[in-house]
Amino acid sequence: MSRVVDRGAVFAGWVGMAMAAVIVVSFLLVIPIEPVIWFMSPFAGILIGYYANSRSERRDGPWSRILANAAYAGVVTALTLTLLLIGTKAIFFAFDSGYRDIGLGGTVDCTGGADCVYQRYLDEPDGRAQLEARGVTDVGSFTRYYWEQQLQTAATLFVVTFAGSLAGGVLYGVMRPRPRPKPAAAGEAGGPTTSTGATGTGEPPAA
Repeated sequence: MSRVVDRGAVFAGWVGMAMAAVIVVSFLLVIPIEPVIWFMSPFAGILIGYYANSRSERRDGPWSRILANAAYAGVVTALTLTLLLIGTKAIFFAFDSGYRDIGLGGTVDCTGGADCVYQRYLDEPDGRAQLEARGVTDVGSFTRYYWEQQLQTAATLFVVTFAGSLAGGVLYGVMRPRPRPKPAAAGEAGGPTTSTGATGTGEPPAA
């Protein structure tokens, strides 16, 4: 046990990192359905907060330790989730070539990178009107607007995941197993005793 968190919580942090990577890769790269990430993030937090204490076998001890374990694992998981999300979007933003399926209108006419992303937004229904209403009129203002929105989204995702981990810690604290009973010493009430019979020699008394 460390000064701040249990070793089991440290291990849970690594598990949380792996879980966050699977979520982002699965629903941002393999099957690009970003709302699923939002749906899963609080449950991922609850799971990792509970697991941090279960892995630590935290049967007894103060609530502060239980919450510290959950908070550590939650921060690691939430930070990994948000950094991977922002990192992935940064790659797509910087290297967007304008390619688009022919069924969606064909390749976007753009110079690459931010300009291609901007043109995609403009092609959306009422896209130009919505952007201009927010003061976005060129690639530079669009870039600022885009990253402000992404950072706000990442911050919210972090808070939701971290809050879930604390909820998982509380859930474990309420449902945790009872402490194991300590074995009674020989000779104490309820402890093992050796029958010595009436003579005290360990042999049964004579008939």
